[in-house]
Amino acid sequence: MNTAAIILAAGESSRMGRPKALLPFRGGTFLSVLAGTLGAHCSPVVAVFGAGAEALIAAAPGGVIPVTNSSYKLGMLTSLQAGLRALSPESRHQVLFTLVDHPAITVPTVEALLRSRAPIAIPRCRGKRGHPVTIRESVAGEILAEPVTSKIHDVINRHAAEIEYVEVDDPGIHDDIDDAAAYRELMLRESEPA
Repeated sequence: MNTAAIILAAGESSRMGRPKALLPFRGGTFLSVLAGTLGAHCSPVVAVFGAGAEALIAAAPGGVIPVTNSSYKLGMLTSLQAGLRALSPESRHQVLFTLVDHPAITVPTVEALLRSRAPIAIPRCRGKRGHPVTIRESVAGEILAEPVTSKIHDVINRHAAEIEYVEVDDPGIHDDIDDAAAYRELMLRESEPA
């Protein structure tokens, strides 16, 4: 059974000053590279846009299903709900979601998460958790039923005892590229020899 993937890219990128989804990265953009990484094992791949949605949809890579969240200012939960609503019920069996500002996550991290059968699986590298996160159908249903005043963490915290932390060697799970300084740091890390 396929795992669906949702890329959350609805924020205003106010600290960055331009859409994070379109930042140049590895010969593409944050969005195209992330879609390729997730698309190696996930189908469909949905990207949720909010601020500047029309331009982002026009620039979205082929194979990505674009979704517009007109309620994006209410918070990230509404974007995840919009992404989940775009999936068929069968596609909600297992769903992986991540933020567009984590473009350097690796395919082995995705593979490790998809092996989990826990209601929620979260990657952990050097003792610190990050993204992407996988959720099973029951948790997806809870998220869809959650009031828009809630946060994603409210649902995740209710399942704290059932979370599987998947150990990975992938510092990309910690990326949070919110401003120009963080972007410069990421690009410097990318230029370092392996």
